[in-house]
Amino acid sequence: MSLFANALPGGEENGAPRPLAERMRPRTLDEVAGQKHLLAEGMPLRRQIEADRIGSLILWGPPGVGKTTIARLIASYTKADFVPFSAVLSGIKEVKAVMEEAERNRKLGRRTVLFIDEIHRFNKAQQDAFLPYVERGDIVLIGATTENPSFEVNSALLSRSRVYRLESLSEDDLAGLLARALHDSERGLNDAIEIPGEMLRFIAGQSNGDARAAYNILETLSGATGAGVVTEDTVRGVLQQRSLYYDKQGEEHFNTVSALHKSVRSSQVDAAVYWLTRMLEAGEDRMYLARRLARMSIEDIGLADPRAMEQAIAAMQTVHFLGVPEGDQALVQLTIYLALAQKSDAAYRAANAARSLVRASAPEPVPMQLRNAPTRRMKEWGYGASYEHAHENADGLSAMECLPERLAGTRFYFPTGRGLEARIAERMREIEEWRGAHGNDGGSIKKSGEPAE
Repeated sequence: MSLFANALPGGEENGAPRPLAERMRPRTLDEVAGQKHLLAEGMPLRRQIEADRIGSLILWGPPGVGKTTIARLIASYTKADFVPFSAVLSGIKEVKAVMEEAERNRKLGRRTVLFIDEIHRFNKAQQDAFLPYVERGDIVLIGATTENPSFEVNSALLSRSRVYRLESLSEDDLAGLLARALHDSERGLNDAIEIPGEMLRFIAGQSNGDARAAYNILETLSGATGAGVVTEDTVRGVLQQRSLYYDKQGEEHFNTVSALHKSVRSSQVDAAVYWLTRMLEAGEDRMYLARRLARMSIEDIGLADPRAMEQAIAAMQTVHFLGVPEGDQALVQLTIYLALAQKSDAAYRAANAARSLVRASAPEPVPMQLRNAPTRRMKEWGYGASYEHAHENADGLSAMECLPERLAGTRFYFPTGRGLEARIAERMREIEEWRGAHGNDGGSIKKSGEPAE
């Protein structure tokens, strides 16, 4: 049997019933829900499909938004053989077998659309195996991925493909799909059950923008209810607990934690609690969250409110001690504290400025006055000479220069006027004035790492 047996979208094999999601798969571009930015009249991808000028492309988007459907429709509209290929189940041997048949078919005037689901799961060598066939035109390669292709698809393959980003389906999109499936007499449920419109919208809202998930819920309700009216209790019983789209190792993880961090930095307390809760509900590692929040207390709050770090460490210990779910409240409480705290990244900037200087310049010798002199010979060499012990002065200060001579007067830390840093800034001015009055004016101040205006 040919590798290129091509089933129509939503069809049936050997008369066996197929899942509702497969039966309701769109058969035309106009039936595709959402993705108007790609498939509405006049949009780039639609124009390419209808003009039969499709090249290799990558479809990037969350689960259940139509990546496989669009690939099938491209093959149908362009009258090409459609070959689905799983990056999870296939290896180099299977790749070569498919490519050889695609090459033979091209010589016979037949085109091949090779659809690779989860292309990000192929390693670099497997992805490279497609390159010569793409370049010769033996295949039109369509890859589907839920991961950012910039990171997960190698650059050689990426440069030969167009990337199209698909969006999650809206509640209106999903409710429309569910209503169509409920009433469709050919492929759908043919009104086998009765579901009020508000229940369809509730199901849509619980489906995370995923059409496949919405169809599966509807099909499960049909089996659980039989003929009759679906009640809210029945729906909630089928749903049990909503499963959030969230990959702890993938882009969605980093997008969500970025949203949390930036909400805290922006003092948007409700947004910060929302993003934290999204991660908690998705099963994120609580100690990872504690570490990220501790980082925020240092990076974005710093000395404007030094208690923020204390709160972060206390919350981490509470999470470790109480576990889930009781420890989650400590993370919520900490997030609220950090979001409302006075903000300063002055200490963070100081660390970066000092690090840049150290890495970019030769190491300066430690000034003689700062060197330890445990032996007589070292004292004779001048180790520790001119050292001023700050505690011997009434003010507890010293006019002695502690930076290497070439760096004298360099500044890394510029406190803000927010929170405790306002007092720190005043203290720094007092120290500078004292040093100037006692024989050290700091030289010409070299401002390394001063914040931009």
